[in-house]
Amino acid sequence: QVRLVESGGGLVQAGVSLRLSCAASGRTFSNYAMGWFRQAPGKEREFVATISWNGGITYYADSVKGRFTISRDNAKNTVYLQMNSLKVEDTAVYYCAARNPGFYAQVPSTQSREYDDWGQGTQVTVSS
Repeated sequence: QVRLVESGGGLVQAGVSLRLSCAASGRTFSNYAMGWFRQAPGKEREFVATISWNGGITYYADSVKGRFTISRDNAKNTVYLQMNSLKVEDTAVYYCAARNPGFYAQVPSTQSREYDDWGQGTQVTVSS
């Protein structure tokens, strides 16, 4: 099992940047891919970004491509989400998640069902 703790959310104006962090403990961090998801009020949780175990492969939702960057520091057991040019529609609770253990644990995934462990979430609110 992995314990995940997100931080870095807040209330910002449209157009600015924020960086979210997710600190992991438990399983060996470099053994699994990580993902960021978000859930806006009244909406289902949606995929944002994912990164492979060594950072070599990343995928993004079309809605954030070119504005958000996912990265990881395996020495610090931390995954990041750099969010630039924030929009009002980016307002949501952001969650980090660790891939299920097993054969594909190191492979990034856009599917929430393929993640076993989730953080408590951090609120990002973007005002116009």
